[in-house]
Amino acid sequence: MRPRHRVDARHARQVRVPHIEHDPDLVQSFLSDAAHVPGGTAAGVVFPADANEVSAVASAVGRVLPVGAQSSLTGGATPRGDVVLSTRRLTEIGEPQNGTVRAGAGVPLSDLQRAVGAHGLYYPPIPTFDGAFVGGTVATNAAGAATFKYGATRRWISALTIVLADGSILDIRRGDVTASGDGAFEIERVTGEVTTVRVPTYTMPDVPKLSAGYYAAPRMDLIDLFIGSEGTLGVVVDATLRVIPRPALSVALIQCESEAQALAVTAALRSEAVAAWRGDGLLDIAAIEYIDANALQLLEGDAFSRAGISRPPAASTLLIVQIEIGMEQEATLARLQELLQACGVASDPILALPGDDRGAARLFELREAVPATVNALVAAAKARVHPDIQKTAGDLIVPCARLAESLALYRDALERRGLQYAIWGHVSDGNLHPNVIPRSLDDVEKGREAIREIAHGVIAMGGAPLAEHGVGRSALKQSLLLELYGERGIEEMRAVKRALDPAGKLASGVLFS
Repeated sequence: MRPRHRVDARHARQVRVPHIEHDPDLVQSFLSDAAHVPGGTAAGVVFPADANEVSAVASAVGRVLPVGAQSSLTGGATPRGDVVLSTRRLTEIGEPQNGTVRAGAGVPLSDLQRAVGAHGLYYPPIPTFDGAFVGGTVATNAAGAATFKYGATRRWISALTIVLADGSILDIRRGDVTASGDGAFEIERVTGEVTTVRVPTYTMPDVPKLSAGYYAAPRMDLIDLFIGSEGTLGVVVDATLRVIPRPALSVALIQCESEAQALAVTAALRSEAVAAWRGDGLLDIAAIEYIDANALQLLEGDAFSRAGISRPPAASTLLIVQIEIGMEQEATLARLQELLQACGVASDPILALPGDDRGAARLFELREAVPATVNALVAAAKARVHPDIQKTAGDLIVPCARLAESLALYRDALERRGLQYAIWGHVSDGNLHPNVIPRSLDDVEKGREAIREIAHGVIAMGGAPLAEHGVGRSALKQSLLLELYGERGIEEMRAVKRALDPAGKLASGVLFS
């Protein structure tokens, strides 16, 4: 009987290597991601259409960087002389069956949501940017606003098709292969050779979202080793994802007079949500988004008018709340109003009720206008001031009991250095993003110093400095990964990488230099 910790790889069907494009204009479009990291170079770009063609590329090419929508915020999709393997042709979406749907790595999440929505279904762990590709979200264990209720991507993956660096293919279904008692997996290659992969021994922070290197736990499932591995262990070709009946969603924009009031409202809503999940309440909250006063000051006036509000007073903090409403809509909204009054919120919330998709989209656009504005300011400073300016931001998560303490830490570290900044994010699960607005190259370096200081404090709070965006090729984020797990933990990750990709062909320089 085959051990439960062993999996067999399979041969790919013999096909030609797809044409590798060298057109300068095309290659240029693949030299940067959303982090605006400078210095990208590529040996070409290839567009495989299925697992067999991905295998042919992996077998024939020296160094390969798998990329999806190029929405990475870590430089993970910025090539360093690699052949870029674009997943944009891997776009097949199957018919939903038994609460799952199979989707190619190149499927944008917006397309996935439309496809399953036609069947009355919903894929919950959508990150805020729904243009991200399925494969990229698997590779980073992406998470978003609704992690509070639904968890990150990992929880929703039932199966993966993975191409390894030698071109062999793994078909992994959750529950089929688990680590041995001494913490190992065995992969039988198509040659008959057996590769042993040792599970790292570090303890991961107990937080609801984490995108910080290789997953590790006793008796873990093999599928979880590849989720969050950022393309360094294998290329995701397709994923089988769990879906649920689409909930009736209301979106509320709540204007708070201060950060303290916003945190009080958040705590009250979280408590109500937990009661609702037990069957003891009406306010079934899926997500609470936070936008601080600094972020609001950056926005143009039309961002507010589209959302149906005037520009808030200078000290205001906004919350955008997703409420899943059952049969008792009127009573649910009345309970929301009671809670806001108890917290001293003076203004009525702006509501988009179930079925008002356009109204909900306008409220979400206000949230999305914040990172879009910051990214534009970073790009403008890069063009106007210095080409080495790049995005400098934190992707931090703390236990929710430490939220006020963590915000004080973020502001102190940034303000002591004289930095302009904005903070926003997923306050319902403790995951916020302090972003530096650079005016000079010196601001970028000071921002990195601030993020390192903040990360040290967050780890001490039981949190993590790498919540949902991954590590990529960012020297700053790689240093945070080192602080999180120590030298021994990084070496254990390197050992996993060497076992599966001994030549370092896949995503070289991602996670660790």
